[in-house]
Amino acid sequence: MNSKTKRLVIMGMFIALSFVGAYIKIPSPIQSIALDSMPAYLGGLVLGGLPGGVIAFIGHMLTSANTGFPLSLPVHLIIGVMMFISVYAYSITYKWTNIFVASAVGIILNGAGAPIALTLLPQFGGGFFAGIAPFLLLASAINIIFAAAVFKSLEKTSLAGKRGFGGYGK
Repeated sequence: MNSKTKRLVIMGMFIALSFVGAYIKIPSPIQSIALDSMPAYLGGLVLGGLPGGVIAFIGHMLTSANTGFPLSLPVHLIIGVMMFISVYAYSITYKWTNIFVASAVGIILNGAGAPIALTLLPQFGGGFFAGIAPFLLLASAINIIFAAAVFKSLEKTSLAGKRGFGGYGK
């Protein structure tokens, strides 16, 4: 199997895991937290920023479609782009620094940056941000910490190549 085919197969696997992760709910006082973005963040570490961002975008669109696009298709397209940016920045920050700094960047971008960007739309405002930001920060932290832990575990196995898991990554 050539390298491009292998990369596409791995991306497809992570997209499928994103869809399945939407059904894995962790109860919280605010609302349940799904593990749908964890595979995208892991994909960003394993494959790099661009493939990870694509996984995040497609994964978000699939899980949103499954729930009937509750915020509307245009808003979910915007959220998908913000997910792409968050995972891309997470992956690039990891390349330049370390997993801790990258995790902080990913949590802040997805947990606070995304809702701030949505407040620029007419149907969202400060109340929306105040209501959603704590939930998104917690959800982002859980998804990103799980992704980082899985990546660091895989990095220490025989599956890891010289440049990271599967020969991809840092």
